[in-house]
Amino acid sequence: MDSTTALWTDQEQALARDAFERACRRSGEALILAVQHQAGLLGSLDDLWQLHDFLSIQRHAIEGRSEFRLDGILFVLASFVKEGLLELEELDGLDAEKLGKVAAMARF
Repeated sequence: MDSTTALWTDQEQALARDAFERACRRSGEALILAVQHQAGLLGSLDDLWQLHDFLSIQRHAIEGRSEFRLDGILFVLASFVKEGLLELEELDGLDAEKLGKVAAMARF
């Protein structure tokens, strides 16, 4: 067990995993809605290529944080909070230091 994993209780790991999975689901749902909206506005081939570019960027972003790993989870949770996919209150149960780090990173 590495030093990062040792700092997490089983309860904190479960809470972080649940929050991570919830935010990933919300991210996917938001992307589907955005694509449905944009697809409804397609009027030209350029619009189609812009949608393709948007999807490529989104795929890269989603795949970049799609695996739950404790060694970077505070950063990932903070990005979810910053994007409105997760509320800090959903992380209640993490120790104060971890919660404070997430809150601080989410501000930037």
